[in-house]
Amino acid sequence: MQGSQEQGIAVITGASSGIGALYADRLARRGFDLVLVARNEGRLAEVARGIRERTGRAVQVLGADLTDAADLRRVEALLREDARITMLVNNAGFGAVAPLLDSDVDQMERMIDLNVTALTRLVYAAAPAFAARGRGTIVNIASIVAVGVEVLNGVYGASKAYVLALTQSLQHELGARGVRVQAVLPGATATEFWDLAGLPHSHLPADWVMPADRMVDAALAGLDLGEVVTIPPLQDGDAWSAYDFARRGLSEQFRHAVPAPRYGV
Repeated sequence: MQGSQEQGIAVITGASSGIGALYADRLARRGFDLVLVARNEGRLAEVARGIRERTGRAVQVLGADLTDAADLRRVEALLREDARITMLVNNAGFGAVAPLLDSDVDQMERMIDLNVTALTRLVYAAAPAFAARGRGTIVNIASIVAVGVEVLNGVYGASKAYVLALTQSLQHELGARGVRVQAVLPGATATEFWDLAGLPHSHLPADWVMPADRMVDAALAGLDLGEVVTIPPLQDGDAWSAYDFARRGLSEQFRHAVPAPRYGV
């Protein structure tokens, strides 16, 4: 594959539709060549064809089910070995809206496999290579349920809270080594996500649902601004800054060898 001299290659998971396909379009327009990863190779090929025609960028498709160990290892190997790769967009994932007592535990395990385990392994493949070269960006698509954990399914919220925490820790650890890490927390977005989760977005209030292209454009604007956490629907950015400042301050209060007096120990 011919690498871009301008930006390098971006690897995007879950790129056959929705947010992933839009990231592919926008990054190609920014000068990236692409590797698009998803299970549905037919849809991937259609996305790739359109991007090539619109932008002239080189686009490779890689059919892979990231819950399959062999497929996941192929993507990991690509991230470790191809020095032209400068960006990873971890977009693959799925959600659920049913309460815990109404959810199938096998489906919840599969959600963890994709939203947490696969994402973690891809980060572990990309981050050391990026750090060694002193250049690279990892974008992890989380969700507002990473903060609003009472919204939607609890396992889904927990999986996205993991993505947020991992992103913040990675940026703290790797930022000085030239690696950018961003968590994107979409709210309700007009994609197939809701149909697959069991609640079509047409059933939500219209003023809650953001068009997917506007969400991706806002996320990339947040990346340009240097944000570690980008929340496109949050109107007051200072509210997140205050929340994160309070979180960091609270963490400084945990360094005590004795329990708090309120426990009477």
